[in-house]
Amino acid sequence: MFMMPLSFLFMWITGLLSIGILAGGIYIVWAWYVGTLLAAAWLVAGVLMLASSVAGRWMVVLMHRAGSDNPVSVRSGRQHRLSRPDGHELYVEVHGPDTGVPIVLTHGWSLDSTAWYYAKKRLSDRFRLILWDLPGVGQSSQPGDRDYSTERFAQDLRAVLELTGDRKALLLGHSIGGMTIQTFCRLFPDVVASRVAGIVLANTTHTDPTRTTIASGLVQALEKPVLVPLLYLTVWLWPVVWVMNVLSYLNGSAHISTRLVSFNGDVTRGQLDFTTRFTAKQSPAVLARGMLATFRFDETRTLASISVPVLVLIADSDRLTVPAAGQRIAATIPRAALVRIDRSGHCGIIEQERDYYDKVAQYAESLDAPSKPTAPVSKSARTKRRAAGFRRDK
Repeated sequence: MFMMPLSFLFMWITGLLSIGILAGGIYIVWAWYVGTLLAAAWLVAGVLMLASSVAGRWMVVLMHRAGSDNPVSVRSGRQHRLSRPDGHELYVEVHGPDTGVPIVLTHGWSLDSTAWYYAKKRLSDRFRLILWDLPGVGQSSQPGDRDYSTERFAQDLRAVLELTGDRKALLLGHSIGGMTIQTFCRLFPDVVASRVAGIVLANTTHTDPTRTTIASGLVQALEKPVLVPLLYLTVWLWPVVWVMNVLSYLNGSAHISTRLVSFNGDVTRGQLDFTTRFTAKQSPAVLARGMLATFRFDETRTLASISVPVLVLIADSDRLTVPAAGQRIAATIPRAALVRIDRSGHCGIIEQERDYYDKVAQYAESLDAPSKPTAPVSKSARTKRRAAGFRRDK
């Protein structure tokens, strides 16, 4: 699942539930064996609980529709490893023709670059895609100083951007990837002006994610007394939490949680299983440290200073970063256009991938087309204008 404050709470709930189901099944079978519980029904119940602990996900997955093109975790393309000053390495893949418009893709937290399965399929025939794993996830190593702030990510993004050569690139970021790009714009405005043709911000926020999630009042109230202690506990007990996450994946409770917080409902079996698997793969300590860093994130003041064209994509049913966050971003950035994707949740780049990548392709092509000089546009007119063929809340 995509890791935001609300989804982290669900991760702990499903993890504890998973341990309870496994422990309960073991106890019931043992009690029946030693004669404490005599009825055969107890044995059946215990066996069913143990079976669900290792294979329950199939029951959940089969409740969703079959898909003809389900994503898989594949690493291919031209692979690079970038060494960073503190000693950690970034894993980078390059796909598509060298002559294509470069698009640098930054994934969401708890994911890795394999999440761009559909981007590679839809865009790599025309564009030069540069995918990378954020520090500590996928095949990128953990930084020695354990810094997982968007400032660190933005510095790494600058290194990845060097692979685009002399041609200006389109920066595409989803969730924390979009947050990273906003920080990048604050830290490196000269690089943005000289090396970036445009930006796509998909299902992201401009401030502390606890403020732009569903039930934000409750989540903010829980931040200090519940969330922060749980995150530090995750760092200290990460092997136990990892076991909890694996059990949650195997018994299907993580699938239910992912379906509730990350999707609208049109997700296929393969898409749901593919997305849920990420949390079981990544280090819980890394995810927790990154989540703690997001509580300090706020680029609200940065938005007005972003000078390049920006396409803001929002999902109508996004529960982790509500559409209002994207609307605020688009209303504040001077050269922004807003597009809403219907029947989509936070994980729209997988659930409604065709709509997302059609919009990205159209936007990239519009930026690459010869431009004509235009008269300055007033702030009031900007909120109503059409930009590069896109209009607000399309």
